Amino acid sequence: MNEILLKRLERRLANLPDEQGYRVLDFVEFLESKYGTGEHRSTMFDKIADGVEDTLRATRVPAAAIRGTMGAVDSASKLMDKLSHAGKAAVEELGKTLNDMTQPAASASRSAATTETEPAPPAPPEGDAAKASDSATEDTAEGPRPSA
Repeated sequence: MNEILLKRLERRLANLPDEQGYRVLDFVEFLESKYGTGEHRSTMFDKIADGVEDTLRATRVPAAAIRGTMGAVDSASKLMDKLSHAGKAAVEELGKTLNDMTQPAASASRSAATTETEPAPPAPPEGDAAKASDSATEDTAEGPRPSA
């Protein structure tokens, strides 16, 4: 249903007393069962609230009492929604923290594994060839200088 039509229905329904509003709700539920697309998704708490409201209506409880009861149920629903969001945020934060804690350990083990597999640098030459190369050049501040 487009939003313009939805707003128009909302304006019209706001002017009706509760008893006629419930009649309209019954008719809308009938139309939904007959022509609905099946895309309506209700939370578990919405289904419970609808069941409570339907039970109160079936037992002929006055509309004012139903309104008060449903106000309390709505407040509980909002509280449960906030608790749900807080729980999800806590789980996400915990996941990030655990991920951050395990990443340094994983990178350290990766670097340890890389150093074990890298070949060692070549050993310096030994013997007479090393002595000859050391004595052939002498380093100074101006750069290497041949020895005399």
